[in-house]
Amino acid sequence: MKYENVTDRELSWLSFDQRVLELAEDPATPLLERLRFLAIFSSNLDEFFMVRVATLMSKIENAITASNIAGMTPLDLMHEISLRTKALVDRQSTVLHEEIIPKLKEEGIEFLQWGDLNETERDYVGKLFHDRIFPVLTPLAVDPSHPFPYISGLSLNLAVIVKNPTTHEEFFARVKVPEILPRFIATAKSGSTRFITIEELIAINLQELFPGMVIEEHYSFRVTRNQDIELDEEESEDILLTLEAELARRRFGPPVRLEIESGVEARLVNRLAQELGISEDNIIHAPKPLDLTAFHKIADLGLPALTYEKFRSRTAHALSEVDPEDTDLFFAAIRQGEILLHHPYESFTSSVVRFLQSAAQDPDVLAIKQTLYRTSGDSPIIEALIEAAEAGKQVLAVIEIRARFDEQANVRWARKLEAAGVHVVYGLMGLKTHAKLSLVIRDEPQGLRRYCHIGTGNYNPKTARMYEDLGILSSDVELTEDLTKLFNQLSGFAPQSTYSRLLVAPRTLRSGITERIDREIENSKAGKPSGIQFKLNSILDERFVAKLYEASQAGVKIELLIRGICAVQPGLKGISENISVKSVLGRFLEHSRIFHFINGGESEYWIGSADLMGRNLDRRVESLIRVDRKEHHQRLQEILDLGLSDKVSSWTLAGTEWVRKSINEQGQPLNDVHATMIKLYGNDR
Repeated sequence: MKYENVTDRELSWLSFDQRVLELAEDPATPLLERLRFLAIFSSNLDEFFMVRVATLMSKIENAITASNIAGMTPLDLMHEISLRTKALVDRQSTVLHEEIIPKLKEEGIEFLQWGDLNETERDYVGKLFHDRIFPVLTPLAVDPSHPFPYISGLSLNLAVIVKNPTTHEEFFARVKVPEILPRFIATAKSGSTRFITIEELIAINLQELFPGMVIEEHYSFRVTRNQDIELDEEESEDILLTLEAELARRRFGPPVRLEIESGVEARLVNRLAQELGISEDNIIHAPKPLDLTAFHKIADLGLPALTYEKFRSRTAHALSEVDPEDTDLFFAAIRQGEILLHHPYESFTSSVVRFLQSAAQDPDVLAIKQTLYRTSGDSPIIEALIEAAEAGKQVLAVIEIRARFDEQANVRWARKLEAAGVHVVYGLMGLKTHAKLSLVIRDEPQGLRRYCHIGTGNYNPKTARMYEDLGILSSDVELTEDLTKLFNQLSGFAPQSTYSRLLVAPRTLRSGITERIDREIENSKAGKPSGIQFKLNSILDERFVAKLYEASQAGVKIELLIRGICAVQPGLKGISENISVKSVLGRFLEHSRIFHFINGGESEYWIGSADLMGRNLDRRVESLIRVDRKEHHQRLQEILDLGLSDKVSSWTLAGTEWVRKSINEQGQPLNDVHATMIKLYGNDR
């Protein structure tokens, strides 16, 4: 089937990165937060090359020439990506060196070269180099007896050109900057906000690494490699062992990008590119320092005048009066009625973590079932599951060991949980388990009762402080029966389960949302109230893009609040005139998904883990829950109304171009969504 007016996924991803960069460029953003947004932009671009560009390069290498749904061939797309990424990196370098670094210097935070240090500082960092850095370094020479060394992905390196003073022969050598050591080194023992990079310190002392040689040239560079993993699950007898082997191979993925400091001679760049097999399209020149992800550490200095104002998450009102030690009262609070949670404004720790800890500690709890996609390194949720298993409770953990870039951590969790007696399963063959689900079975005087949590975000207490997400705690019989069926499907064989309050991918989610869009189309044609509001991370699925265009042409008003990738092109005459698209970025990462259908005046709301992307709809286990309580409808509508309002700072999509509006007609700053929400929840709603 042919689809038209669909924006390419990779170019839309780069548009999202541009919006992140615009936050760093905005003088109204606190100074250290501007630095953090530069670091986020860099890490986003790293992932983009490791996954998306790597896939595109594979297509080019395999001589695939067919156009994608946006009408672009792989070669055309690669060229456009190259132009856009280089332009974005130029903007990043400009704002860093011409605005942020000078302004940080005014605040006493300085990034120095060796020549900027005073004698005391040179003595201090010089001793630090000899005591802590020099012993860790390993120079690798390239000559007939030393082949070109393997350059690990995302590592920072110094390329060194040395000359033998006797024979006058030139040689290439590589020095890897140790990742285990701090990137920015304070120039005094404590309290200093004057920094020198570790690579600058190494460069000054290169002669000690190559005694007897003449240092002709040195420059920093960084290589990005293909980090995607492909598992043939049908051929695998043990998916855990297969994944561990694949993770070991991933370190040696082919190079997809070379970053090199500006001003390096063309012959040296060409030599390095030739050794790595990198084309000009994927070489990015930038002023040092390279790898700005390291600026997260500087942003963490947390100087109050240069960061967002601190706030403390409040405990959800329904749980605020419950004694933390009283598990009976905690479960009783859930029995009083479903609790809608909104993180990070409402605490994840005092709600979701507490739910699982209470279940682990309560002697009346018989079983816990849990999905885990990503979690923190010191996860209290993992510890609660282990505690429950050791107490003799039945514990099931559905661990998604294929969660991209968290595979290694999830393998470790799986091993640890299995060792504690937890039943660990890896979901359904060929499908990632992305649904965020917990189910607790408790023995009560009236008989067994089930409690559950369903969320839009991961069970990760650390990211829950930065990610905006929604969740529901419930003991509703209908809903907990749904979750019982779904967990049975994940751990056993129950492919034909039917659900009352859930839409579950890959079986019913696509059809369920499609049916509801069709219902809005019919309502519009019949003159009944109609309309659609979606808050999503991404919308890419071409069938849903076409379906929304169909609804627009039928007169349905469609409002989309999209954080990241958006394939929809709003405002096209005769196609999408009734569609508007906005994006909100800022202090917190907008991560919740809300689906609102006007439904003839009887509004229907769904929340859950799924975006409208092919992978979520067809290749993952995802879930959406229908939200039934009217007071929860009001809260969800508040979230939608605020994000879609013209009175808040946001981006509006016009065709394929995102336009930011951060000030009103009078030149005054528009309200910030996250600051508004902090204030709203601070008023003890």
